[in-house]
Amino acid sequence: MLETRTAKLTAIRTGAVYSILVAISAVHLLNDSMQAVVSALFPVLTDSLGLTLGQIGWVAFTLNMTSSVLQPVVGIVSDKRPAPWMLIAGMTCSMAGMVGIAYAPNFWVLLLAVMFVGFGSAVFHPEGSRVVHFAAGGRRGFAQSIYQVGGNFGQMLAPLMTMYIFIPLGQQGAVWGTILAAAAIAVLIRVVPWYSGKLRTEALPVKSRKAASNPEQAAYSNRVVLFALILLLVLVFARSWYAAGISTFYQFYEMEAYGLSASAAQIPIFLFMAAGVAGTFCGGLLSDRFGRKRMILYSIAGAAPFALMLPHLPLGWVYPVMFVLGFILQSGFSVTVVYAQELMPGKVGMASGLVTGLAFGMGGLGAIALGHAADIYGLANVMAVASVLPVIGLLALLLPKEKSM
Repeated sequence: MLETRTAKLTAIRTGAVYSILVAISAVHLLNDSMQAVVSALFPVLTDSLGLTLGQIGWVAFTLNMTSSVLQPVVGIVSDKRPAPWMLIAGMTCSMAGMVGIAYAPNFWVLLLAVMFVGFGSAVFHPEGSRVVHFAAGGRRGFAQSIYQVGGNFGQMLAPLMTMYIFIPLGQQGAVWGTILAAAAIAVLIRVVPWYSGKLRTEALPVKSRKAASNPEQAAYSNRVVLFALILLLVLVFARSWYAAGISTFYQFYEMEAYGLSASAAQIPIFLFMAAGVAGTFCGGLLSDRFGRKRMILYSIAGAAPFALMLPHLPLGWVYPVMFVLGFILQSGFSVTVVYAQELMPGKVGMASGLVTGLAFGMGGLGAIALGHAADIYGLANVMAVASVLPVIGLLALLLPKEKSM
């Protein structure tokens, strides 16, 4: 215990490398902005390619599953052999996907292009989380929140893109996404050398690495780690399915239930995502002070009352409730990543890939399930059922309390 506390104090004195944290957060913003292009195009694609809600669900599923399935795999590989150059390779892959989306003539070519964007994201996230881990110093929750704020801010741009780019320019406006990829590569040219140097200086002989990691690895038994991971993934499942319902289909629900135009329907979605940016940042800060478990419980279960009332509100109340809902729901996202990393010390890439990857993957499954259910049972009924999902967040009460940090 004394050795662990000494290591903690040393890390805190070392401090976070804020220039690197801001840079990798900016790349996260640009990466997730490219993913946001896909969801921003949904109202346009229903006209340009004649897609049904079920097909829209398949597009979201393809994006999320390609990024999620590979993330844990990339994380496991990078834990053993970190590869800084993969950051730039991932952005190049996403750039190719942007071009494909802009000029896709049919549904199947669109799916192929979306896969490229998903592959690029899958490669970026585990390596990006490792950069954050090295740059965090003793403030892991705060550092992860800076990183995740970038991603959430990028996703927040989706409704703005719909209103100001894709409704006026149509599907081919997606080609502007290549500028996002080019900007990300430019930033990474500065980050990758620092990351490479950090990998060299942090490298330890195998025996020394094992000796240094024993105190942390003994913090939880294997049985506790397995139980906590399963429970954590159930919570990620609930949050991701609900978030998929809001970000993918709530705009269509607003058009149907309240008679809003495609542009006006983006405003509540924007409020939800903008509040999520603030919630992500505040959640990371608060988790360093009050603990990861408390913030995870607060973020998912605390959102349940607002989620349950949302489908039954008059339009005037939708806007403030969407803002509060987004803030609370997203306040635990970065905390969940850090909690998983602390469950599996020494496996930063794998932990990040499991949580962030499965978050995207479960969102993809949710999108396709909710889309097909909406085609059969009606969108209003599906949104009402989806509002129950955050109640599953009460299971966070069963998570093991983190060790003193």
